[in-house]
Amino acid sequence: MNCTVCGKEFDKSERVAGISGRVMGDECTDIYYWCPACQAYSFRMYRDVFCGPETQRDCGPLAREEGDRRIALIGRCASPMNERCKCDAHKEYFGGWLDS
Repeated sequence: MNCTVCGKEFDKSERVAGISGRVMGDECTDIYYWCPACQAYSFRMYRDVFCGPETQRDCGPLAREEGDRRIALIGRCASPMNERCKCDAHKEYFGGWLDS
């Protein structure tokens, strides 16, 4: 994953948060990185589609305020990478689209 502003390559130690959820049978995972030089977040969206190939897309930049809001929201869950978690943070992050 590279910074979507300056192109700096992130390493795993620069990952600041991640969350995974199941939406309509697909596993959706977002992994966030912070670039101190650009003062912006970049994130990678992974989608493991139930009836198709897995995809990934790099997104950003996110302004610090929006990125901090998302990181704080993810931080409210004790198991953010558990795609079957139904806590309030997961529900809010995925906009109520989580599988029942």
